[in-house]
Amino acid sequence: MSKSYPNIRMRRNRSSEFIRNLIRETSFSTNDLIYPVFILPGKNKEESIESMPGKKRYSVDKLIPLLGSLHKKGLNAIAIFPVVEKEKKSHDAKEAFNTKGLVQTAVKIIKKEYPDLGVITDVALDPFTISGHDGLVDKNGYVLNDKTVGVLTKQALSHAEAGADIVAPSDMMDGRILEIRTILEKNKFYNTKILSYAAKYASNLYGPFRNAVDSSDNLKNSSKETYQMDFANVAEASLEISLDINEGADMVIIKPGLPYLDIVTKIKNKFSIPIFSYHVSGEYSMIKSAAQKNYIDEKATVLEAMYCFKRAGCNAVLTYYTPEIIKWLGEK
Repeated sequence: MSKSYPNIRMRRNRSSEFIRNLIRETSFSTNDLIYPVFILPGKNKEESIESMPGKKRYSVDKLIPLLGSLHKKGLNAIAIFPVVEKEKKSHDAKEAFNTKGLVQTAVKIIKKEYPDLGVITDVALDPFTISGHDGLVDKNGYVLNDKTVGVLTKQALSHAEAGADIVAPSDMMDGRILEIRTILEKNKFYNTKILSYAAKYASNLYGPFRNAVDSSDNLKNSSKETYQMDFANVAEASLEISLDINEGADMVIIKPGLPYLDIVTKIKNKFSIPIFSYHVSGEYSMIKSAAQKNYIDEKATVLEAMYCFKRAGCNAVLTYYTPEIIKWLGEK
């Protein structure tokens, strides 16, 4: 063996913690987190979510102190998802744009209490429809695109009027970004941002979420494959995102998360637009369940996952692990 073997030793720059920190290519902090929260009607209520161990749904008054604590520790933004009472679900989803509705009221309260906390609202009809679909359906159960978009624009406007910083259409209807942008501009909400679920795949990992917002019973065995993307497709995501950018989206989400990081990287290399990813309920529940059985180290696994999101090109990540991550980062 040559005395000079090897001239380059890759392990030199791994030999101690300080050098590993200095040359780390990917950074991750609380600035990269968005906390998805489930809100309940009423007061002084909190309910455990059976399909998401350790997570709860809160009435707004119970949520406020939790958000305050996290905000002080660096939380920048939340995403709100409502649990709508059965009697307020309907075929026309009119509760979605009720100016005194659960989401609209919650936004006003949260923004009054924490004006610097970014508030993102979900623009979709699945919590409000009897069918459990993200849009209005015809007599055959087919989701009607253009009629749905008409309701979505009203919903988005009502959220902007309540004070939402970002409206996030997650419905996957064609043309809705342009219509939402148009109505926001018409009503002088020039700085209300649109975060488009531009590439939302018809994934099997959404089950716990549907349980959390009480839409799974309504949806039953019906499929969302006529509007959400085929998980086998890549080029289609690029076209979807291109269309949404042209229609006025300020940023996009690729959903689900870890199994779709190849899509994130491809889109990041093609478009100059902020890209978020959603570490979805099924991903959360898998990690949590394995951790509860001591099959994996929960903290190490979650933090590894967050670095994977960032390494792939994500600007931010929606994750139910946000409170735990903030605690863990504080410990470091």
